[in-house]
Amino acid sequence: MIVRNLEEARKTERLVKAESGTWDSTRLVLANDGGGFSFHITRIYEGTETHIHYKHHYESVYCIEGEGEVETLADGKIWPIKPGDIYILDQHDEHLLRAHKTMHLACVFTPPITGKEVHREDGSYAPAGEE
Repeated sequence: MIVRNLEEARKTERLVKAESGTWDSTRLVLANDGGGFSFHITRIYEGTETHIHYKHHYESVYCIEGEGEVETLADGKIWPIKPGDIYILDQHDEHLLRAHKTMHLACVFTPPITGKEVHREDGSYAPAGEE
């Protein structure tokens, strides 16, 4: 069994901050934990926009706190996001994530990430094994 605490994890290398300054993410479950997924608590900071395109990962995102919107770039559709909403990037959707109020999000990735990834210029992570 694995038990971790969010605030304790934020004091370790499990807290990853975006170079852009638009978000941070605490990686509570990673690939080396062996669960077949990774789980993160991510904060998207108020007034920011982040371009994301997970070409090699599927992600589900549940909003715990805050307000914002997600825009899919293929069709320009915008969905408001508030506490209690989940969005699922089941088509590797290229998107923009905007926070009107700092958003606290619970995120699940499959395949799991290692925790060492960085967003590439196109908003994606490299495929597993190519970090």
